[in-house]
Amino acid sequence: MAHIELPRALVDYFAFAETTPTRNGRRFMISLPYFSNGMSGDAHLDRLQWWYHVSPEQERQMGEAAIATVRAQATERFRRHIERWLQNTRQRLHGEDPIPRVDPLDSVASPPVTTPATSAAAVPVAPVAESKADSNVVGDVVEWPADRVANG
Repeated sequence: MAHIELPRALVDYFAFAETTPTRNGRRFMISLPYFSNGMSGDAHLDRLQWWYHVSPEQERQMGEAAIATVRAQATERFRRHIERWLQNTRQRLHGEDPIPRVDPLDSVASPPVTTPATSAAAVPVAPVAESKADSNVVGDVVEWPADRVANG
């Protein structure tokens, strides 16, 4: 099931802002506001944020293209982060309003899963010893690498 069910591209819901520059460069933020049901069932406004910066050296070397290039890269990373977050938390992003809603996938009836028939005969597969890469994966949760932290 799709975790994002919006009438426009996800990027169209992002808000972009520049914060106060520091000696380490210019800092930027991407934000995605959304409504979520709280414990009492009331919808409350929340947001996801992604921070990035352009160093003075990057800006000097690349000029005006530095900001656009880094912004495009950060936007793509933020979009992937949101997709993984929705998958890992078993939620979906949906709605027709300017601010989308996030609800659990359990609230939507999921269609039965069917597998396509193949012409090849079924071959029994012997269990494989669990690899180190798979040891941190539980169910269908995607592991997020620790070196890709948004506020780094």
